[in-house]
Amino acid sequence: MKKNFWKRPAVQALTASLICIVLGLLIGYIVLLFINPAGAGKAILAVVKNFLNSSRANLRMKNFGNTLVKTAPLLMCSLSVLFAYKVGLFNIGAAGQFVVGSCACLISSLSWGWSWLPCLLFTILVGAVYGAIVGLLKSYCNVNEVISGIMLNWIGLYTTNMILNSVKEPTSPYTLHVTSEAPQALLPTLGMGELFSGNKYVSIAIPLSIILAIIILILLDKTKLGYELKATGNNRNAAKYAGMAEKRNIILTLAIAGALAALGGAFLYQTDYEQWSVTQSSVPGMGFNGIAAAFLGGLNPIGTIFASYFIQHITNGGGYVDLTMYSSQISDLISSLIIYLCGFVLFIKYAMNKRIAKTEERRAQREKTVPAEAGKGGDGK
Repeated sequence: MKKNFWKRPAVQALTASLICIVLGLLIGYIVLLFINPAGAGKAILAVVKNFLNSSRANLRMKNFGNTLVKTAPLLMCSLSVLFAYKVGLFNIGAAGQFVVGSCACLISSLSWGWSWLPCLLFTILVGAVYGAIVGLLKSYCNVNEVISGIMLNWIGLYTTNMILNSVKEPTSPYTLHVTSEAPQALLPTLGMGELFSGNKYVSIAIPLSIILAIIILILLDKTKLGYELKATGNNRNAAKYAGMAEKRNIILTLAIAGALAALGGAFLYQTDYEQWSVTQSSVPGMGFNGIAAAFLGGLNPIGTIFASYFIQHITNGGGYVDLTMYSSQISDLISSLIIYLCGFVLFIKYAMNKRIAKTEERRAQREKTVPAEAGKGGDGK
């Protein structure tokens, strides 16, 4: 029997994601109507268009590059969440792992003078250790990873602020520019900036993040290690009974997840696109947005690439909203609405499957009834 088109996982994931996006934009538009109906249509269009709002072609390409620069770290955070979730763990600590990764790359470049590759490797190591702490607490002390992850988010934030205070600008709370103080630590561009009208922030972080997404896909679906990790997540006791090292697998999963999120910090700050503020009192939203991107992408590494880009696209697009009609926070509001609705992707897929099952059941009953009635008609002849 031919498989129902709507039962295909890829079709369901795409449909659910599109429904969430449309609903988010619709609710955002309604909110704008309540605030100022005169500019609601133009504002929501500006969010969707993003860099296409720019009048000149070279400026459009440059702003497109800026969106891609911030997509790379978001993709790493979403891969971190996805990897842990596939193994039955919820890595809400991705935000804190992103923070310590940012700290590792900035302190090793600005204070120790390391070049880009050692900084990157050190960032991976620090993130893996930070993620492994959650794994150790989960494996040996049965501490829920959500609780320990949230606590470590704040520990990471304030520790980072304290450490990076030594490499901040004398007259501001921001860290020194990597471009001027440690140019050897900047990620190589390999000439890609020329493709985006000389955007100096475009680097190998963009292709590297895509390659890592493909590696995660292969690791989870095509390797023995991926099978063992998912088996441990599905049933820890069964995995132990089957001879798998379930404690090691949990620690390894969260270590890999931590390394991925931390790498996101390096992909952002080793381009010098942003500076870290040592007076931050809240954990950056990049790690939490990674949760939304993972679910919007249907918990598939390839889908997550497109979901991460879309979330960053609308986030950057909010900067083009007319501030004479709306406050600067309105862009964050629209982005937040769409990101919030991303959490309903799995629910929409569940509702679709339930609807399909009912339709198939009714069809099967009709097919059963028709032959029975035909048989009765034949006996009467």
